[in-house]
Parts: sequence; C-alpha cells; structure tokens
Amino acid sequence: MPLRLFSAAFEPMGRIPRRYTCEGEDVSPPLAWSDSPPARTRSFALIVDDPDAPDPEAPKLTWTHWVLYNLPPECRGLEAAVPPGDLPTPTAQGRNDWKHTGYRGPCPPVGRHRYFHRLYALDRILEENASLTRSELLRVMEGHILAGAELVGTYQKGD
Repeated sequence: MPLRLFSAAFEPMGRIPRRYTCEGEDVSPPLAWSDSPPARTRSFALIVDDPDAPDPEAPKLTWTHWVLYNLPPECRGLEAAVPPGDLPTPTAQGRNDWKHTGYRGPCPPVGRHRYFHRLYALDRILEENASLTRSELLRVMEGHILAGAELVGTYQKGD
C-alpha cells in the first residue's frame, strides 16, 4: 500500500484554515499518515514549502516553512500546534527560510499559493546533528527514500 499523507484541517488542494497561517495563530496543522510504511522504514522526514513565492503568476523561488527529520518509524502523525518539546524523540527540526527552526505558516504576499507537505519514509536515521535546511536535508536523503507522500493545501491572505 502506498504511503498517504492527510490532514483533518484541510482536503487535498483545499484552503488551509486561517489558524495555521500568519493571519491566525501561526501553528502547525494536524497531519497524519498511513499505517503501512515500507517495511525497512527507520525514520520519516517532513518538508513544508511554497513553490509559488513570491507571486504565483511569476514564481521565483521555493519558500520553506517547516523541516522535520528523524521522526520515529512508529510515528503516524503530528497533532495541531505541536510544541517543539512534544515532538517524538529523536525528531530534529531543520531551519526554515526565516532562518529559524520550527513551523511558520502560510503568509503569501500576493495571490493564492500552494503549500506542499511532503513526507518521506527513509531507510536510515540521519546522523546530522545540525539543523538542516530543506536543500541539505534533500541531499542527505538521496538514496535513502523508500516512499513518499504529498498533501497540498492553498492559502491567500484574507481567506
């Protein structure tokens, strides 16, 4: 069975509720994934990013909102507004494009943006101790991805 990622807060390609954005509480949405990861899964990684920055009509870069890795293989989701201290051990948080660790929600300057939540099942626990960026995480995951899942939500200021 393929890996699936979903949220109780929004449907695929649906509007992300204001609570999870810069116009609301700016807390992470609830996420859950399927009960059947590949047999050799040793950890999960999660990346949340926006490929429509700064303007969906003329995107110039992908903006990273959240980077998590070393989520344990028995983990099947994250509650809404999960505090950093409540992440399952040995989960590590990487640096987002605000140069901080932790979640920062949608805050598009113009138009309706897409926010990709990507989950990866990995065949190893990542040994890197530093807070990895999205690009650093993608590099160290190369050759270790067993499966992936994606959930896309959208947001426009004023929603």
